[in-house]
Amino acid sequence: MKTTEITCKYGISPSRLPGYDYALNPYRGCGHGCTYCYAPDVLREKREWGTFVDVKRNVPTILAREVKRKKKGVVGIGTVTDAYQPIEKKCQVTRFSLEQLLKEDFPICIQTKSDLVLRDLGLITRFSDSEVGFTVAFLDEGTRKLFEPNASPIERRLSALRTLSDEGVKTWAFIGPILPHVSIDELLELAGRISDTGVDHVLVDKLNLKRSTRKNILKRLDGKSPELHSIYSGNISDKEHYREAALAIIEELESHGIRSEQAF
Repeated sequence: MKTTEITCKYGISPSRLPGYDYALNPYRGCGHGCTYCYAPDVLREKREWGTFVDVKRNVPTILAREVKRKKKGVVGIGTVTDAYQPIEKKCQVTRFSLEQLLKEDFPICIQTKSDLVLRDLGLITRFSDSEVGFTVAFLDEGTRKLFEPNASPIERRLSALRTLSDEGVKTWAFIGPILPHVSIDELLELAGRISDTGVDHVLVDKLNLKRSTRKNILKRLDGKSPELHSIYSGNISDKEHYREAALAIIEELESHGIRSEQAF
């Protein structure tokens, strides 16, 4: 992993994502190394995703000025990177940024795959309006090690969701992307496990095949799993499969009283 310290002009920038007024990304690149990540295409990044992280060291300093003059609005934290990826444990750019946002009590919404977010639980609970969402797309640890090699194990994510909910933080889960090799039975079990964490709502999404996604997946699977390599070499854009899986997940969640919606 190549780590580089950089400076930036803005701490928070306008966001076009639903529900967010601003986006905050303390890093460019991500150490989680998820094969299906859409961020490289969004950022038009030519470097190999998962091999570098640019640390935006001056973000908290810029935020200290921005929060005093910008109109208060919801800040989405980690929209094209994970704000709690492994480097955050050392650099703490996300934590220092939260401290600045808290001074003016900006609403925040964090999305992550790391239980490192619990380190900042004491900060997060001090906001008048805070949400934390976890991406959890399957239960099998073998799949996690192939597709999300440096993200927190699934059980730790589910446990973190429960802890946050128990502390009064609004929580949500993102079941996505639905991967074509993951069975509906496993997805239904996952939905049940998520329901037990106390989440407020769940979003369900399909696998989005951006320009480099299939290439990245096949590169990771090459030599590691011939069976999966064969699956992902074939037709993985079957919309009916994704719709069927999403409907099953949503029905299971709603049977537990969990509000859920399809994101595609």
